[in-house]
Amino acid sequence: MKSKLANIKLLLLDVDGVLTDGSITYSDSGEQIKSFNSKDGLGLRLLMDSGIGVGIITGRKSKALEYRCKNLGIKLLFDNIRDKSKALDNITSQTGIVPEKIAFAGDDLIDLPVMKRVGISFCVSDACQDVKNHSDIITSRKGGQGAVREICERILKAKGLWDTILNKYLS
Repeated sequence: MKSKLANIKLLLLDVDGVLTDGSITYSDSGEQIKSFNSKDGLGLRLLMDSGIGVGIITGRKSKALEYRCKNLGIKLLFDNIRDKSKALDNITSQTGIVPEKIAFAGDDLIDLPVMKRVGISFCVSDACQDVKNHSDIITSRKGGQGAVREICERILKAKGLWDTILNKYLS
């Protein structure tokens, strides 16, 4: 598995239940509110700063997600997607990265078509059982609670980049 992780060039993520805890909150005016984990955000920045791409494929659309992606510098945003497998086709065409060099993290049935096609499939510890059954790696953390950071660290460690990153913070 480590060699597969070392070959990853792009990490794709679902949002609700992966980057968030899956809760969907609406304000009185109907605005959707999402909470994101700051440790996940740093993990994603560390990946991107190391030359590994990050993208989003999600079934929902929200301004909160658009702001989060802008804040982190994520440009591959595919939202309001019903067929995530078609979005993967668009991403591979756009980036030139073959599915074998892509990792995807999901948590529910809608994620399975993409998970079956990529090089490494992750799911969060609180994913539904059928997704767990079809995942290469199950995180120890729940969605929205550091699971994405865990994924980022696993990829960076497999590529032999973690010690250099850590040393930058220690010196």
